[in-house]
Amino acid sequence: MTESLPQPLKIALVAGEASGDILGAGLMQALHRHCPHVEFIGVGGPLMEAQGLASYFPMERLSIMGLVEVVGRLPELLSRRKRLIATLKQQRPDVFIGIDAPDFNLNIELQLREAGIKTVHYVSPSVWAWRQKRVFKIRQGCDLMLTLLPFEAQFYQKHQVPVLFVGHPLADSVAMDNDTLPARERLSLPADAQVVALLPGSRGGEVAKLGALFVDTARYLLSEKPHLRFIIPAANQARRQQLEAILAPMPNLPIEILDGQSQTALQACDAVLIASGTATLEAMLFKKPMVVAYKLAPLSHWLLKKMVKSPYISLPNLLAAEMLVPEFIQEAATPEALGQAVLEQLRDGSQQTQRFAQLHESLRCDASERAAQGVLQLLGRS
Repeated sequence: MTESLPQPLKIALVAGEASGDILGAGLMQALHRHCPHVEFIGVGGPLMEAQGLASYFPMERLSIMGLVEVVGRLPELLSRRKRLIATLKQQRPDVFIGIDAPDFNLNIELQLREAGIKTVHYVSPSVWAWRQKRVFKIRQGCDLMLTLLPFEAQFYQKHQVPVLFVGHPLADSVAMDNDTLPARERLSLPADAQVVALLPGSRGGEVAKLGALFVDTARYLLSEKPHLRFIIPAANQARRQQLEAILAPMPNLPIEILDGQSQTALQACDAVLIASGTATLEAMLFKKPMVVAYKLAPLSHWLLKKMVKSPYISLPNLLAAEMLVPEFIQEAATPEALGQAVLEQLRDGSQQTQRFAQLHESLRCDASERAAQGVLQLLGRS
């Protein structure tokens, strides 16, 4: 008598932006290794579609930045979510996986779970830092939370939310040791130069607030160390034009704008001046001493100070649970203060880099595989 084959799985996933598409594709690939007979439905980008997702509509319709833009598109977003929920209730997937995009996905998870469909949320929203009461909605709507960072899992455990720390896919993809020379050859930088990478952010508003400040910091650094070289990756053509306009009055500064290539810039440099955000995690994984700066509109900063519970703004400090990386916010972020902090890291950044190696190791967990195992265990298929 032959053993009956396991029933094929139907898995729904929804990603709202490019980073979610990367995570979703990795998870789908890992799930497919364990369950060759699996059907993927939902919403995703080209990477998820390449793994077999039949996307109900283009992921770009969910990729919106900024409050005004969201308000303008709100009727469409609500309509798409309503139709998506109805479709998924009719399709009855074995599990729904919302990938990041919490404002869109958490309501879907809540309604599908009430309809008897298992739900997973992949990538924790920053509930540990602000709007902490969202954890109660997550507990109500989520059978399993998959977190990229260990302190996030500890937060959910305290609030009785089923959680699995899976590690960070970036930590899997970036090697533990990176030689600067190949990156410098790609960027035509001298092997023996001291190079500082400037990363003022990938969004227009970030570059508007930090771009000129970072360039002024480079000028200060050159007054102290005239032979320094600078590289500044532009996330896209619009950011390049923004940076070119900032640099136009100072054509002789040794600052080279790169088209993308942020990881190459991080691999090639000796130290980094960087905006708070995911890029600080990348800099940490490349073991580069860094100084973090951030500026907001005064009202936004005042509101966030009232709301945010975290003592740090940068991911390396949150992971280390200490002020490992200097942070300069609002008026504290001056060219002189940032320049002095960068000079200290150029002189000796070993305290940071040694700790960065430990933190990298702690995040290097084969995230896609662990996430897939968590999903399959939830479904009783591990």
